[in-house]
Amino acid sequence: MQRDEFIALLDAEGFNEVVTVTRDPNGSLDVHTHLFEAKALILSGDLIIRCGDDARHYHTGDVFHLAKNVEHEENYGPEGVSYLVGRK
Repeated sequence: MQRDEFIALLDAEGFNEVVTVTRDPNGSLDVHTHLFEAKALILSGDLIIRCGDDARHYHTGDVFHLAKNVEHEENYGPEGVSYLVGRK
């Protein structure tokens, strides 16, 4: 998915806050939750999001979606990751 197409999708789905997040190479965030729903487009790099026993690997061009208050952990690839995320 391309950036402009993704921004239009976020707007249509009511994701009014849109920010770009960049994480360092080989970094991670321990188990946590967010007080918002998030939908993101990977702009560069890659990351793994683990929810319980389910781990998913996302690469440039992939979209991930997390519901509000879902416990998850994040691990960033050797190039780090940058993603455009809508929050609501």
